[in-house]
Amino acid sequence: MKKRYAKFIIFALVLLASAALVYTEPVPFKTHKVTVPLRFDYYYTYEMVVEALEKLHKAYPQLTELEIVGKSEEGRAIYCMTVNNPKTGKELDKPGIWVDGNIHGNEIQAGEVCLYLLDYLLGNYGVNKKITELVDKKCFYVVPVINTDGRYHFMTDGNNMHDNRSLRRPHDDDEDGLLDEDFPDDLDGDGNICMMRKKDPHGHWKTDPEDPRLMIRVKPGEKGEWNRIGAEGIDNDGDGRINEDAQGYVDPNRNWGYDWMPHYVQHGAGDYPFSGVGLKALGKYILARTNITMGWTFHNFGGLFVRGPSRKAWGSYAPEDEAVFDYLGDQGERIIPGYKHIISWKDMSETYGDEDGWMFMSIGAYCFTGELFMRSQESFKSIKEQKAAKPVGEGGMDFFSSNDSFERERLKFNDHLTQGELFVSWKPYKHPTYGDIEIGGWAKMSTRMPHPFMLKDMCHRNAAAIIFSAKQTPEVKLEVFGIKKVGQNLYRLRTRLKNSKAIPSMSNHARKVKLYPKDMLTVSGKGVKVKAGGRLNDRYRDQVTYKEYRPGIQFLFVPGFGKVEHQFLFSAQPGVSVTIKYNSRHAGKIRKTIKLK
Repeated sequence: MKKRYAKFIIFALVLLASAALVYTEPVPFKTHKVTVPLRFDYYYTYEMVVEALEKLHKAYPQLTELEIVGKSEEGRAIYCMTVNNPKTGKELDKPGIWVDGNIHGNEIQAGEVCLYLLDYLLGNYGVNKKITELVDKKCFYVVPVINTDGRYHFMTDGNNMHDNRSLRRPHDDDEDGLLDEDFPDDLDGDGNICMMRKKDPHGHWKTDPEDPRLMIRVKPGEKGEWNRIGAEGIDNDGDGRINEDAQGYVDPNRNWGYDWMPHYVQHGAGDYPFSGVGLKALGKYILARTNITMGWTFHNFGGLFVRGPSRKAWGSYAPEDEAVFDYLGDQGERIIPGYKHIISWKDMSETYGDEDGWMFMSIGAYCFTGELFMRSQESFKSIKEQKAAKPVGEGGMDFFSSNDSFERERLKFNDHLTQGELFVSWKPYKHPTYGDIEIGGWAKMSTRMPHPFMLKDMCHRNAAAIIFSAKQTPEVKLEVFGIKKVGQNLYRLRTRLKNSKAIPSMSNHARKVKLYPKDMLTVSGKGVKVKAGGRLNDRYRDQVTYKEYRPGIQFLFVPGFGKVEHQFLFSAQPGVSVTIKYNSRHAGKIRKTIKLK
């Protein structure tokens, strides 16, 4: 009996210990330690992003440089991490890939994609052959958080999923002489700004009979049950209105310097281009990195690769540039099933003063805006049910719309896959203006962003899309051939510049509007006098388009998956060394020296 009793006691203690482990309160995300390699099963605060960058730099000092690009309106630092191997060349001598995120403060998973890319590139250097070769050949500039104030306030304050997009520039929205004095209020202190509703038989809403947490619109002639009275908040300034003067709205993706228009044309435009303190510093920083060939700017919602033209009035891009965008976009759709490669004005909306338009039109870098989260992933359907569902465009869901059946499915996803973390149940509250109301609805960490259990897959796939585009930045090789003595101390020399990648050394647009000098090919040497030089059109027939002046210098570009050949005639003595140089902003520098026989 004693042995049995002792065994029972031990068994009971084990059960209690297990129960204690099961029911331990979850650790708040702010107390997570930042370690390298980084974790991607929760969202980092602004302070944690900074700490992550500092630790990555400390772990990989030979490959990284960490700089403060500028500061925000509230003085928070905007960091850029450069990934480059100085042993394989200077950063400006390699094709540059620009990546940024979190330009809108609430679009926090865009910052996580940037951190994941950095962690993946650095952690796999010397381990994965393809990543090692990529980092040796290219240079990455990564800014995880542009809108540092927005991220800070979104994570720290009570918010809904749509708040804190703007730059924090105070503005008198209600024209009462005060600035930003009536923000939404987290009345129940749960960190979310949810919806307020009040019982009202004359309201336009009634309880959804299929799920009482939802409300559906009443039909004409039906009796109402609820009146929706807006986001959580009270009348802070006593003017009879609620939540009417939060932060002023300056959209940091409408404040860039190409095709900017004032606020009466473009909502959120700001007072003038680059009026945002941090954006101005960012623009200067980008312009100083003349090697930037490819750009990615990440937002949070839609499952899209968006590229210009931003407005119909721009016209279409040149076919050569369209081909590059299509090649990269089509591959992106394969890397992330469900994403769509679209044209901004044609497939979404026209915009003025956006970043990807500025990148392509002002600096000649091919650029995509990545809209990350697909709400269709919040699915609670079997494969059979998914196949039977209506497709997008035929009554199904697109990336902006909503309907009652989809909201019910989201709640099932919330109940069974996140155990209720995405929806705040309705609870009573005594409001000073409206009296007895209820507060509830979707939490701020929902709707526009994936639950953390889905985060790593999203980050990895988008990082893979970036990596593919980085691999397609120009890789030009210089071949010197056809060296032949054709007369008394007169030589013929031919060169071939061959690009094995999809992106040309210079976009058609950059050439057309002369954004910067073309690539340059030169032939020189002590005692070498170039008599003629030009484009070799047919080497078999010796057909050359010779340049009239200074033939030793040729201006050119190398197309994607293409080549250009040149021919030079020059006088020199046997034994003299001839130097051939190729210099390109986006394809690097090559130098070869040959000795004449």
